[in-house]
Amino acid sequence: MSTGDDMELNFDFKNLFILDLANNHQGSVEHGLEVIRQHAEVVRRQGVRAAIKFQFRDIDTFIHPAHLRESNNKHIPRFVSTRLSRDDYQRLFDEVKRQGLYTMCTPFDEPSVGLVAEMGFDLIKVASCSAQDWPLIEAVAETNLPAVFSTGGLDIDDVDNIVVFGEHRALSLALMHCVSIYPTPPEACNLQNIAMLRKRYPNLCIGWSTHEDPDSTAPVQMAVAYGALLFERHVGLAANGASLNAYSSSPEQTDRWIEAWKMAQVLAGCYDRRKARDIESAALKSLQRGVYASRPLKAGDLLERDDVFFAMPLHDGQLDSGRFRGGIILTKDLDKDAPLLEDSLILPEPSDGQKLKRYVHQVKAILNIAGIQLGPEFYVEYSHHYGIPNFARTGCVLIDCVNREYCKKILVQLPGQSHPYHFHRLKEETFQVLWGEIYLDIDGKERLLRPGDTAVVLPGAWHKFRTETGCIVEEISTTHRNNDSVYKDAAINKLPREERKTVVKHWGRFEIT
Repeated sequence: MSTGDDMELNFDFKNLFILDLANNHQGSVEHGLEVIRQHAEVVRRQGVRAAIKFQFRDIDTFIHPAHLRESNNKHIPRFVSTRLSRDDYQRLFDEVKRQGLYTMCTPFDEPSVGLVAEMGFDLIKVASCSAQDWPLIEAVAETNLPAVFSTGGLDIDDVDNIVVFGEHRALSLALMHCVSIYPTPPEACNLQNIAMLRKRYPNLCIGWSTHEDPDSTAPVQMAVAYGALLFERHVGLAANGASLNAYSSSPEQTDRWIEAWKMAQVLAGCYDRRKARDIESAALKSLQRGVYASRPLKAGDLLERDDVFFAMPLHDGQLDSGRFRGGIILTKDLDKDAPLLEDSLILPEPSDGQKLKRYVHQVKAILNIAGIQLGPEFYVEYSHHYGIPNFARTGCVLIDCVNREYCKKILVQLPGQSHPYHFHRLKEETFQVLWGEIYLDIDGKERLLRPGDTAVVLPGAWHKFRTETGCIVEEISTTHRNNDSVYKDAAINKLPREERKTVVKHWGRFEIT
């Protein structure tokens, strides 16, 4: 198991389960040891990564002297009655290590932060009630341990402050959406906050710290669906006169909770749209319509809609109704009602305009995914230096937003596209990546640019670019002038502009010129 020094900037919080001992051991070391052992068995059986989390308070300094013997604060008597010694904590800590789990702790005061560092915990946690306790947070940052912050009850400005602090201090940081109501009723869970936090802080791991009824498994499954990657709950064991509170899980409940998480992973599947499984394709095919001859047809006939009809079933090798287009040529005679088999047909090639419409859809989709909105007035140009049929390999979409003494364009490339070597006689460009990644080669030196990265291309500088992921780049430049580009491939320079560029006006209606 790594130490804080090893993990300070690189800890992987993804799919880590945090099991919080809190005061469930009732101040009994032996009971705490049994809680650790039984939950470690659950973790091993489920094959997941987990941390056992302690809570440290230096009782003599954390609680005001006047409240040590008697207090009307409901928490203080419990804290005092469950006090453990340094040796007691060490026994529990050592057991966690023996069980092969991560050690984690929530300290509530500076002396406890010091004890966390001294004992060599793997991770540290800041509770919701301490998430604005800046003297404590400063001490936590000094440990250099991977830190998890709960956000129960915080305004979004407060969460922003935590994230900015973590960035300034180079912390390995994760956030937990949390509701500090014990137990948390369903109407207070507000699980959509997980998606909001993920979008607001895309570089952080966002989790769900849960206090709902431990028999309820729907919240963890919804948390997975909203993108949570880190999960915490209180755990305990009902034994030796110790009862569980309303928000803590027994080993059996923890087992079901993790099992529900696993099922959520199965149900969620993958983000990318994948090819249908064979069983799904077969099910759909059994319900689709095939194309049949509506009258006797002869080889060489040019088929139009009146020559065919559509009906179930769809036979193997038969043209389905969705792919029928006028202009198909028949290569064999067919009787009335006979199926049109693909091996007896010559299907017309789609026009360049039809091919380009497909790419219009893809470019609009990438802009939507990136959340980039265009104004009502813009000019879209599809660059296809080796022809529209090769646009998927060599191409770029240029969206002109402004072109005066200064020029602004949005450049969009689809995954796998490249743009050939060229330079500009007059124009100076500055590229800034908005989404995705782009490899930019300037005068033979290639560098990878990610969102936020910029690069300047001076007049006369040879440059080309390519992307594996797809990308959106903002180009700010001096005035754009047609025919200002010189390409290394002389064949491109000889092409009339209209043969290597296609303008798409009002692309929602596919006006291609």
